[in-house]
Amino acid sequence: MAAHLVKRCTCLLREAARQAPAMAPVGRLRLAWVAHKTLTSSATSPISHLPGSLMEPVEKERAFTPYVEKQVDHLIKKATRPEELLELLGGSHDLDSNQAAMVLIRLSHLLSEKPEDKGLLIQDAHFHQLLCLLNSQIASVWHGTLSKLLGSLYALGIPKASKELQSVEQEVRWRMRKLKYKHLAFLAESCATLSQEQHSQELLAELLMHLERRWTEIEDSHTLVTVMMKVGHLSEPLMNRLEDKHVLNRAQDITLPHLCSVLLAFARLNFHPDQEDQFFSLVHEKLGSELPGLEPALQVDLVWALCVLQQAREAELQAVLHPEFHIQFLGGKSQKDQNTFQKLLHINATALLEYPEYSGPLLPASAVAPGPSALDRKVTPLQKELQETLKGLLGSADKGSLEVATQYGWVLDAEVLLDSDGEFLPVRDFVAPHLAQPTGSQSPPPGSKRLAFLRWEFPNFNSRSKDLLGRFVLARRHILAAGFLIVDVPFYEWLELKSEWQKGAYLKDKMRKAVAEELAK
Repeated sequence: MAAHLVKRCTCLLREAARQAPAMAPVGRLRLAWVAHKTLTSSATSPISHLPGSLMEPVEKERAFTPYVEKQVDHLIKKATRPEELLELLGGSHDLDSNQAAMVLIRLSHLLSEKPEDKGLLIQDAHFHQLLCLLNSQIASVWHGTLSKLLGSLYALGIPKASKELQSVEQEVRWRMRKLKYKHLAFLAESCATLSQEQHSQELLAELLMHLERRWTEIEDSHTLVTVMMKVGHLSEPLMNRLEDKHVLNRAQDITLPHLCSVLLAFARLNFHPDQEDQFFSLVHEKLGSELPGLEPALQVDLVWALCVLQQAREAELQAVLHPEFHIQFLGGKSQKDQNTFQKLLHINATALLEYPEYSGPLLPASAVAPGPSALDRKVTPLQKELQETLKGLLGSADKGSLEVATQYGWVLDAEVLLDSDGEFLPVRDFVAPHLAQPTGSQSPPPGSKRLAFLRWEFPNFNSRSKDLLGRFVLARRHILAAGFLIVDVPFYEWLELKSEWQKGAYLKDKMRKAVAEELAK
């Protein structure tokens, strides 16, 4: 702690020297006064509690001195290889603390898809030089950069005993009262998602405490929604306070854009507020007359969010499924249009599967047929292993189907059909109403069960919890409503399986349990 305090005092002295006029006697007097007051005050109290008057001259001059981007800043942003960043330390560039932090943040980004290279990076001499530079000037790092830096160090796998990591964590603690609310939320998310060490969880507890105490500082809907999405699920008291915040307490004054942002955040997290009836009454009241006037993609987003939360009304479904409305998204080439149409498929499935009295309209059969992009996805390690295990389990290709694109906008990892004795049937020989273009002609025999295998990756869950995000809760509901029994394959269970025998036994056991639970109903 003492060493940390000395470093902060040194940075203040350096800053004071930079701001003081070089030749004027009054400037020398001012520098001596600032240095004396800074050291004496620092010796008796934490820097976060310094009187405002000590920092005032520096802070005022900073406010009117815009940062001018240098060549090295441009090189950091444009770097595409870790080597380019590390070479900046050995060249003619004299990196300051913020630039050193930005190099680390950029390194974390570049290595996010190459985790195997992180071990080599940590052993690199230039990397250690970078950490030492940062550690010596950590107090000079800007607030926003500091919040990103901690998450980057976690992502790079810096050992918990590293003095550089501990220095950054301690700096966060020192500044906690000064950091903006959004920075606290970003830091809390980093602690929750990127590190499972005990020391980071202690820091997370402190961050959540500050977020709970300072929730009244939120003034705009963007920050509100961001906090809800990033850390709301980590603290029930915080989420309840955020629920009350530019929503139920201000129902008469709330704007439609703000309400839309809150609704979309709730849907993403599958969050149902305590005062659910009151909240959704407000939503329907606001949307009733204004929904048709909103931008078309936003209309789809909002109705889709209501479907996720099981709160959509028939009139809202009809509004976006009407031919004159949905035709603008058919055949869309842009990624945005394709994403919007995907949500229309989910809305159509909701009307078809969850609203038995829905009278239409629905999307035409030609529209619900899966396009080429439905299966055009990067194969994940879990997906590859699951497919290989299923192939071995089935033995014959006609006993199951892999990567099944349904008319509901969801892709099943696999589908099998079991007879009443639990034996595999040739699934493609039988009628399959979940397909837009069925191939089989026979009706499944009495007592048969259709099973869907659904793989759940780490990003499908709320942070580090075992609660699925709203999108995947909706997928699971639709598959169940379509008549399937579901075999869930979450990543955290699959990672525990080491041998092929264990993986095959795991899937067999899951299938038996799914059938047994159905029979027990």
